[in-house]
Amino acid sequence: MSPVSLPCPQCPQCPCHVPSVPAVSPVSLPCPQCPHDSAMSPVSPWCPQCPRCPQESVQEKLSLIHGFLQAEVQLQLSELEAKLRREELSEERYLAKVKALLRQELSAPNGSGGPNPNGCPGHGASGSDDDEDGAMELEEGLAASSSPSCSGPAARARKSRRSRSNGDAKKSPASSRVTRSSGRQPSILSFLSKGSNKRKSEEVNGEVKPELMNVEKEEEELEEKVSGITLGKADSPSPLPQTTPPKCLDCRQYLDDPDLKFFQGDPDDALEEPEMLTDERLSIFDANEDGFESYEDLPQHKVTSFSVYDKRGHLCPFDTGLIERNIELYFSGVVKPIYDDNPCLDGGVRAKKLGPINAWWITGFDGGEKALIGFSTAFADYILMEPSEEYAPTFALMQEKIYMSKIVVEFLQNNRHVSYEDLLNKIETTVPPAGLNFNRFTEDSLLRHAQFVVEQVESYDEAGDSDEPPVLITPCMRDLIKLAGVTLGKRRAVRRQAIRHPTRIDKDKGPTKATTTKLVYLIFDTFFSEQIEKDEREEDKENATKRRRCGVCEVCQQPECGKCKACQNMVKFGGSGRSKQACLQRRCPNLAVREADEDEEVDDNIPEMPSPKKMLQGRKKKQNKSRISWVGEPIKSDGKKDYYQRVCIDSETLEVGDCVSVSPDDPTKPLYLARVTAMWEDSSGQMFHAHWFCPGSDTVLGATSDPLELFLVDECEDMQLSYIHGKVNVIYKAPSDNWAMEGGLDTEIKMVEDDGRTYFYQMWYDQEYARFESPPGAQPTEDNKYKFCMSCARLDEVRHKEIPKVAEPLEEADGKMFYAVATKNGVQYRVGDGVYLLPDAFSFSVKPASPAKRPKKEAVDEELHPEHYRKYSEYIKGSNLDAPDPFRVGRIKSIFCSLRGNGKPNEADIKLGIYKFYRPENTHKSTKASYHADINLLYWSDEETTVEFRAVQGRCSVVYGEDLTESIQDYSAGGLDRFYFLEAYNAKTKSFEDPPNHARSAGNKGKGKGKGKGKAAGAEQSEQEPAQLQVPKLRTLDVFSGCGGLSEGFHQAGVSETLWAVEMWEPAAQAFRLNNPGTTVFTEDCNVLLKLVMAGEKTNSLGQKLPQKGDVEMLCGGPPCQGFSGMNRFNSRTYSKFKNSLVVSFLSYCDYYRPRFFLLENVRNFVSFKRSMVLKLTLRCLVRMGYQCTFGVLQAGQYGVAQTRRRAIVLAAAPGEQLPMFPEPLVVVDDKKFVSNITRTYSGPFRTITVRDTMSDLPEIRNGAAALEISYNGEPQSWFQRQIRGSQYQPILRDHICKDMSALVAARMRHIPLAPGSDWRDLPNIEVRLSDGTTTRKLRYTHHERKNGRSSSGALRGVCSCAEGKPCDPADRQFNTLIPWCLPHTGNRHNHWAGLYGRLEWDGFFSTTVTNPEPMGKQGRVLHPEQHRVVSVRECARSQGFPDTFRLFGNILDKHRQVGNAVPPPLAKAIGLEIKACAVAKARQDTAGE
Repeated sequence: MSPVSLPCPQCPQCPCHVPSVPAVSPVSLPCPQCPHDSAMSPVSPWCPQCPRCPQESVQEKLSLIHGFLQAEVQLQLSELEAKLRREELSEERYLAKVKALLRQELSAPNGSGGPNPNGCPGHGASGSDDDEDGAMELEEGLAASSSPSCSGPAARARKSRRSRSNGDAKKSPASSRVTRSSGRQPSILSFLSKGSNKRKSEEVNGEVKPELMNVEKEEEELEEKVSGITLGKADSPSPLPQTTPPKCLDCRQYLDDPDLKFFQGDPDDALEEPEMLTDERLSIFDANEDGFESYEDLPQHKVTSFSVYDKRGHLCPFDTGLIERNIELYFSGVVKPIYDDNPCLDGGVRAKKLGPINAWWITGFDGGEKALIGFSTAFADYILMEPSEEYAPTFALMQEKIYMSKIVVEFLQNNRHVSYEDLLNKIETTVPPAGLNFNRFTEDSLLRHAQFVVEQVESYDEAGDSDEPPVLITPCMRDLIKLAGVTLGKRRAVRRQAIRHPTRIDKDKGPTKATTTKLVYLIFDTFFSEQIEKDEREEDKENATKRRRCGVCEVCQQPECGKCKACQNMVKFGGSGRSKQACLQRRCPNLAVREADEDEEVDDNIPEMPSPKKMLQGRKKKQNKSRISWVGEPIKSDGKKDYYQRVCIDSETLEVGDCVSVSPDDPTKPLYLARVTAMWEDSSGQMFHAHWFCPGSDTVLGATSDPLELFLVDECEDMQLSYIHGKVNVIYKAPSDNWAMEGGLDTEIKMVEDDGRTYFYQMWYDQEYARFESPPGAQPTEDNKYKFCMSCARLDEVRHKEIPKVAEPLEEADGKMFYAVATKNGVQYRVGDGVYLLPDAFSFSVKPASPAKRPKKEAVDEELHPEHYRKYSEYIKGSNLDAPDPFRVGRIKSIFCSLRGNGKPNEADIKLGIYKFYRPENTHKSTKASYHADINLLYWSDEETTVEFRAVQGRCSVVYGEDLTESIQDYSAGGLDRFYFLEAYNAKTKSFEDPPNHARSAGNKGKGKGKGKGKAAGAEQSEQEPAQLQVPKLRTLDVFSGCGGLSEGFHQAGVSETLWAVEMWEPAAQAFRLNNPGTTVFTEDCNVLLKLVMAGEKTNSLGQKLPQKGDVEMLCGGPPCQGFSGMNRFNSRTYSKFKNSLVVSFLSYCDYYRPRFFLLENVRNFVSFKRSMVLKLTLRCLVRMGYQCTFGVLQAGQYGVAQTRRRAIVLAAAPGEQLPMFPEPLVVVDDKKFVSNITRTYSGPFRTITVRDTMSDLPEIRNGAAALEISYNGEPQSWFQRQIRGSQYQPILRDHICKDMSALVAARMRHIPLAPGSDWRDLPNIEVRLSDGTTTRKLRYTHHERKNGRSSSGALRGVCSCAEGKPCDPADRQFNTLIPWCLPHTGNRHNHWAGLYGRLEWDGFFSTTVTNPEPMGKQGRVLHPEQHRVVSVRECARSQGFPDTFRLFGNILDKHRQVGNAVPPPLAKAIGLEIKACAVAKARQDTAGE
């Protein structure tokens, strides 16, 4: 008998079972002869004298040779035994299989070589990552099939043992931990096999013999076997062309890994665990005490100079799920008493082979930086101090990831809206605490530890407030989850090593509670509480049908806990069932992340524009004559119609001009409302003309509108009087005379009393463009008063304007009539004018050089570039290949109509004879010619063509440069649509020559002022006139101003003077001051300022003067919207957040100051947040204040910068002003159209601006360049560069600096080819020496990729077990490779991560504005087209259109952020010019009216 063998306490014992030492239970094992779980000895569970089952003799013999067999054979024997127990095999079959196996094994040439108590591959580099389920399931599958004995009860017994040890809170740092259940135990047979060498001290004294057997062969066989088992087929699969590298069965590290280290063995004086624990130096108890059983809790010690290894002696990490999968890990080191804080070896006891480790845990940060990590064995708990020298690199990774998850959780608590790039920046700029073995955190380490970090965030969310949106769904965590391929919702038990967050960190409060005016408050508060209740009711309906969970992850598969708040509300747990919240333990993380992603998806068709409710015309309804009778005589007879002034319907008298409700055909629909503008009787019966009102719910305001508010629309029709339901009262609420000073007063929200018949209107609504404007002032004349309809009048006017007409006939010739003038859409075109035509209006004699098509793909060496196969699509984001051509430009030579048979001209068919102008790129020099030329330079040609007048897109001015009295620069800057030419182009001879005389003087009949006319005198005058009227610049307040992009554009447009700016972020506020020294910049919370002003204060705490009511003429700004970007529906919680958002504060500024013009700029998604609710509420507030308003989405690239970011713009104008239109694009980048007045959707006046235009003149710099001022080293090369450098000579170039990337990232950038469209998929799979002296590894492809198959040479393409459709295995992770492992890992799900590590293309554009250039960030292509670095701050500033003289402030990341968050000044300038045009029009109107 073994000295520690214990009988099963629950079954009759044989007399020979007598314990020989105090009972120590190392592990709980089931008794083989009875169903009990009991503390059986691991050494010999059978008593040699008890009656045994028939196979016992075999078992005994087997146990003798078991120790000499290879691990794989041991595994197979265990499996056979398991099948025998489950009675899947008969005894004979079992014996036959065992014999066959032994025969094969013992005759094998390499079969000798005993196993080794201490041997197996280690070092955490290759596997040091997070416990994922993949490998776990697989191992458990094996364990289940090999150990029927260790079913549930056994595991439970071990759990209960541990939980008892946690029962009493100990006053020790580890007391707060929760341990993990450590899964199943090995089968009894495997104990038999190890029995003889398990705990005998003679054998474990440290000499570890290297393994002699052919490990590679064994491993490969096991790999195949394992995959056979998991796929449910035990037969060996067909041989593969490429085998996977061999891995250790236990620690899952590659056996050929140069970093795999062996444990060097224990010194001779090292003690075993039970002996060591009784050593007096640990002074817990002395040897003669009655053992450990008297202790409720396990003793706790510290261990220093430790190493962790598996049973083969491979040093290995303990945090990759091995312990959870029941792989036995041991550790050796020097054990010290719990109170000793000195990590040196003095005063400690050397201990060997402690363990196996049952659980590991983290107990938070001891007063700050470092985490305490601990192990539990069957005997004691150990808190880790310093690792041994050989184990230090493995342990450093563990510390790194724990510390990193601390940084992430703390950073995201306070900054929920940051991007992945911001998180990277935080990690890269955090200095690791002293005593950790690494000097900087990198993106590689974040991705390496992503699984662990995300799990910490999940556990943090669990501990958090159920009302708080989880940190897990912040934009930056979602990006990390996608990029690193993190598995969410892993079993909570497995995650029990979660860091205990000792306290939830106090949040930075961010902006204070919104300061609101009474009006804004009422609209947002009282008015919508009903709406929310309605929404919640709808949501409940939706929730009934909506999937609340993915059903796949382990969280979803747990039962409800019955304890949390949500469960207690459930009917089944005795609650009311009202809250409808999922159990807090079962909140599905996959679904949460998916919903947050969907919220952010750009929904291009926004917001829904309800179609006007038109009654169908001419319907007949049985007329009930008795209801209707005319009052008085007809006031006018007009042929067949007799017009009346009054009628009596159901004893109610109506007259022309009254408002009525009209019954719809469908009685369930609400009544329509209309004004009666005429009544008559004719053959159709008794009729009236209805000018419809539009209820607010049919405008863009939708459900947010006031139910009593109506809008005038241009919709009208003839109806039968019998449709009238009754008379209603519609009141026009005009703005008061003192409107501008009434802001912020306690206004009553109700405009009229709701008596069921009273309504009001204040605005006219343009349904096509979603514009709310002051009602038009058209008045009837005396003679059409009885039938004047404003809608008819306006529709007629529009139609009249649109119809093309000719005027001023000149002569008749060749069957044509020639004219001097043609008009269309209110624009007059004369002979000699320049016109825009669509690109297909005419072609050129020179065949266009085919656009630089990508060179045909060469065959790629797939071994060197294993990821290149992912580039099967030609599409490259950021390429201009698909951008439409600009307008063709022509000059009108003649205007004519053909004569009809009767000799009359056919004026419906107007044609133009035109001269074609060539742009530089249309000549034989092709695109290259356009790089250096001005964007508005043309070449005259004598080529003529005829086009339809209908095809003309607009008028422009084209002059001969030599005829100008001013410089070409001044002329070009003087207005839009101005072109010039200096030469003529002859396509036949492909040469440039002086233009002919008629080119110079066209349309300039006898004027001869040397003005080189592109327009006739009339047109010239009308264009010059507005410029004469100088209007004073608008006094502007810029809130959330950033570094001042919006103000910069407005200043360039000459529309405003920014006197005040509010910006909370100090670096951006400083930058604003540098560029606008005359502006008062408030660096504080906008809510605080508004509160001060509303309280009557004149200055703030710093003594800065506050703008007062009446001071501010223009208010502009971009309130950050993150507060509600991740929530797509309103409920009471998200709603209160919305009420406190900065949008609400900004609207309150508008209400208080009542400026003449108001502009809200925001991210493109502003118009679709919350089913467009945010936009609707914003417009609703403006309309209620009395503002005319509209919204649009503008594409920055269309106003002359090389980027495509779209911005949402809300414009408003005070009553009496003109509401600005949105500016027409100068360049058309794509053909996405949004609701707005813009008509140029397919083409624009100029070509697109490219990356080459933007930055080809900047000097070359290297990765990490930090010189703030350098010289340009050259002249500007393109039109854009000339504009951006400015007319004053500037020798110094500022901020041409770029981020310093880590050595590994720098090496990757160096290996990205220069060809357009290159990205990470072009990286070679090679080893490279890095600048820090280390060498990268090659990426190993270890799995068959189900989706993409194999390479042409038959090589594998998968890097993780998930490629085969199994769960991810943490042991598959690889690091420090040139091709980042995470990209092929998750590429199939994310469009192959196209664009990561991508270069910009010289002829393309910046696909987004870069706030922090990171090669693996969302912003994608951020590498310079030719240099091995990310783009510099100056390059980003140019992509936004900032002049080179514009100053930025702070460190490099501050500057990137200032540029990236700004509104591109060219976009702001275009809007500013429209606002200016409105201010000029108003001034002209005012002077005319005086």
